[in-house]
Amino acid sequence: MARQSGFTLIEIMVVVIIIGVLSAIVAPAVIGRIEDARIEAAKAELRIIESGLKMYRVDNFGYPSSELGLSALVEEPLGTIAPNWNREGYIDDDEVPHDPWGTEYQYLMPGPDGSDYYVYSFGADRMPGGEGADADISTSDL
Repeated sequence: MARQSGFTLIEIMVVVIIIGVLSAIVAPAVIGRIEDARIEAAKAELRIIESGLKMYRVDNFGYPSSELGLSALVEEPLGTIAPNWNREGYIDDDEVPHDPWGTEYQYLMPGPDGSDYYVYSFGADRMPGGEGADADISTSDL
C-alpha cells in the first residue's frame, strides 16, 4: 500500500494563522489609503466645481444663488436669471457630481466666511464636523 502525502492539520493551521496576522497588519494600511484617495478625489471635484462656478460668473455676472444651487452648472435656470447661460453647461457631467461617499456637495452663496461662495462635502460620516476622513472638505481647503 502506497503512503499518501498531504498537509497535516497543524501545517494548515500555521498557514491560516500567518495569513490572519498578515491581514491584520496590511488591512488597516490599505483602508487608510482608500480614505486618503477619497479625500483627494473630493478635493479634485471641488476644484472642477469651483472652476465651473467661475465660468458661470463670467457669463452671467454673478454666482448662482443658494436656492439655484450647483444644478445651475448643468441645467439652465428658468427665466432671465442666467441670460448668457452656456448651452454645454459649466461642468462636464450631466448632473451635479456627488462626493466620493455618495452625498451631494453642499453650496452656499455667499459663503459663511465672507467669501463669494462655499462648496463643501460632509466627508465620510456625512455629518457636519468630524476629524480625519470624517472631516468636512470645502473650497476653502483647496
